[in-house]
Amino acid sequence: MGDLIAGRYELGELVGTGGMSSVYRAHDRQLERNVALKVLHERLGADDEHVSRFRHEARAVAQLSHPNVVTVIDRFEEDGRQYIVFEYVDGESLKQLLDRTGPLPVRRALEIALAVADGLAFAHEHGVVHRDVKPQNVLLSRDGEIKVTDFGIARSLDAESGLTLTGTVLGTSSYLSPEQASGLHVTPTADVYSLGVVLYELLAGEVPFPGGNQVVVALQHVNETPPSLLERRPDVPARLAAAVALALQKDPERRFDSMAAFAAELRACLADVDATDTERTMVVPPLPPPRVESAPPATRVARRPRGRMPLLAAVLGLAIVAAVVAVLVLSANGGSPQGAAGPGGSGAVSLQGVTGYDPDGTGGEHNGDAGKATDGDQATFWTTETYDSPEFGGLKPGVGLVLDAGSSVKVGILRVTTDTPGYTARIMSGDSVSGPFSDDSPSQTVGRSATFTLNGATARYYVVWITALPPGDVAHVNEVTAAG
Repeated sequence: MGDLIAGRYELGELVGTGGMSSVYRAHDRQLERNVALKVLHERLGADDEHVSRFRHEARAVAQLSHPNVVTVIDRFEEDGRQYIVFEYVDGESLKQLLDRTGPLPVRRALEIALAVADGLAFAHEHGVVHRDVKPQNVLLSRDGEIKVTDFGIARSLDAESGLTLTGTVLGTSSYLSPEQASGLHVTPTADVYSLGVVLYELLAGEVPFPGGNQVVVALQHVNETPPSLLERRPDVPARLAAAVALALQKDPERRFDSMAAFAAELRACLADVDATDTERTMVVPPLPPPRVESAPPATRVARRPRGRMPLLAAVLGLAIVAAVVAVLVLSANGGSPQGAAGPGGSGAVSLQGVTGYDPDGTGGEHNGDAGKATDGDQATFWTTETYDSPEFGGLKPGVGLVLDAGSSVKVGILRVTTDTPGYTARIMSGDSVSGPFSDDSPSQTVGRSATFTLNGATARYYVVWITALPPGDVAHVNEVTAAG
């Protein structure tokens, strides 16, 4: 401490160290500001490969000017030692935050993951894959900034040789993509996988594969399915859990096709969380149903001495009996009481699954199972065929399930539950069971459940239109409910 480097950088305390280098806080005497000074370990100074990789990091990050990427200020060599000067982030690493707090609130975890995704997406657009995404390489400033750092083993997408030879395993085992662990060619989707692991850890409090040595953990990433995030933390929204599961697919082609796509889904998940939080904090005085108000008079009447029941109490009693009978009749008919408060606050809408919808295929799509999606039994389901890829083997744009409302109605909210989370769907509507149908909601990823807010069309028939299949290449619709 106190040494003057390059005639301007006064060395301060050590803030981090790794296998290749150490990072110090330093004071730039010329510009009167703190910087981060990264120094290649002296024992590696004679190793041409490590020196090349160190210099490559400076060149790679120097082209990345983004709010979520740490800025490179300078690179130089002095007395045989290699140095990189970065902006100094006054705060802590994401790893330090996790060690202090354990699992993060869902919203905070999403905010951090989204900032990291945005920074990495920018790097990918400029031809740089990080390859070592982990909490230690995410910095959180005291001012709320979130920045990705340490591109020490980053790969240029146009590189054909040198630092990124196939067969070389680089990265940290707990966050290693299967292709990295296997020494295979690395693409930007490797960072998608690693960020999926980081987000899993932010929510669950531990990585998917926490035990064993580095080789064992690497093999688990290659061969084993990660434990269910919802089992480890049930309060995680199903859509977010499905996004994490998609990012953690073993096959790079089964993940989000880009970091930008992952970021877009995380942004949508964050919007859903914000909307839910807003609904929970809204103070709307409830309007008590008439039956609740009539209960006290009925109780007082019951306490009176035996005698002739007043006319008003008798009428109320008959009304209650009639309501109970109506419920029993509807239940006996296999339905549920209609007109009760639904998810949107309006009356529930009765839908019946009537057929599959496969306009670009032949022979239908499990038409005989359509009714299982509205039978009130979560264990039964309508299912698609099994295809060779999430995009239906390139054969068609999608398939769907047709639901009949019985007459033209305006559905405000439609909720889908499934035991095959991870598929993409939207709702369409029309006036004929065979179509044509028009889009009536935005697309979204269906987790264990998904609530679609419809655009307000009035129609008799509604279609759950599936445009991308989940892991396993087959989608189930276990139950569909709706409200006006």
